[in-house]
Amino acid sequence: MRYEPISSDLFIQNRKNFMSQMLPNSLAVFNSNDTYPIGADSTIPFQQDRNIYYLSGVDQEESLLVLFPDAPDKKHREILFLTETNEHIAVWEGEKLDQEKALKTSGIKTVYWLKDFHKVFNELMAQCDTVYINTNEHYRAAHATETREDRFNKWLRENYPAHQVSKSNPILQRLRSVKHELELEVMQKACNITEKAFRRILKTTKAGRWEFELEAEIMHEFLINRSRGFAYTPIIAGGKNATVLHYIENKEKLKDGDLILLDVGAEYANYASDMSRTIPVSGKYSDRQKQIYNAVNKVKKEATKMLVPGTIWKDYHVEVGKMMTSELLDLKLLDKADVKNENPDWPAYKKYFMHGTSHNIGLDTHDYGLLHEPMKANQVFTVEPGIYLPDENMGIRLEDDVVIQESGEPKNLMGNIPIEIEEIEDLMNS
Repeated sequence: MRYEPISSDLFIQNRKNFMSQMLPNSLAVFNSNDTYPIGADSTIPFQQDRNIYYLSGVDQEESLLVLFPDAPDKKHREILFLTETNEHIAVWEGEKLDQEKALKTSGIKTVYWLKDFHKVFNELMAQCDTVYINTNEHYRAAHATETREDRFNKWLRENYPAHQVSKSNPILQRLRSVKHELELEVMQKACNITEKAFRRILKTTKAGRWEFELEAEIMHEFLINRSRGFAYTPIIAGGKNATVLHYIENKEKLKDGDLILLDVGAEYANYASDMSRTIPVSGKYSDRQKQIYNAVNKVKKEATKMLVPGTIWKDYHVEVGKMMTSELLDLKLLDKADVKNENPDWPAYKKYFMHGTSHNIGLDTHDYGLLHEPMKANQVFTVEPGIYLPDENMGIRLEDDVVIQESGEPKNLMGNIPIEIEEIEDLMNS
């Protein structure tokens, strides 16, 4: 992988934390993702399943992790199964992990080739009572493709019907949402790469350029800084395009006087960053643009202060809605009658700010985390209010990634990325 190796200490600790919450005499299984076909002999570049990566650091296809903390044989308490590598594979596809490299990456001493899986697994299943299976239960999960994990879970139930089955997901939702110090260091690297790309954009934006040209400038900066690329599909939205929340075509020419909404983030070592900035094509904001921008920035700053241990995500969004309502009243986009007669299920402010303010971020852009539980120190959330005015060809969203602290205000991982109007204008015109 092109990123700097992460210490195996992270993955050793992650496994320890997970296994401490398993039922007695149980084992857990985690599979890598498939390599998905496009057509003919083409495939989508491989990306690892986040859970097996979180627990092992293994970042290659056809990998499998088994955790069995009560195994009678101590060497079977942590096992990696990998596709056997050889000189021929190394020539055509590059080097793969062998036992020695797998140990260095993961801290796991027992490594078998995948061809031996069924024999070894059958022995383990005779010794355990419960099997933890890996399922995707994220609140935004929606996919029609049967994954390698899905196929394995189906096979397991068919071949071992007498075993109890439990879910890894509730444990992982809690563990993954609270970041280890080493994870925060990696996420900071992702944010620093995003900063470099944004500063490049401030120097190269002008009327007549195309949205996809800015996308290319950003990707250039990501790649030369050892990122695989965008952590999610980028939004480069000029003018009215910024009022479409998931505009991803990035195909229009930039016009003088318009704003550009950039919602982009670098991936680094499988960890995501997520930034939004809104900048003027001309290098100068108009008075009206400044008015809306400052309102969004004010809500962002106040919302950030609320991300402290104990905060409930749902209650937080209610309070942010009140802040935005106040700003929209000051801007005369809402009046008191709008607020008095609003639908409680869709408050008046939602006409101009229709999405949520914060989500967990980590190995996934919309990361694991149980949103009904109080926020905890070392969880990382985005803060991303916006105001969208289609009639004025304007959408403004501002977003940073912040770490909840044990006490005091959150730490902003994007604190070095320009956001104030004066700094952005100075950089664009210097």
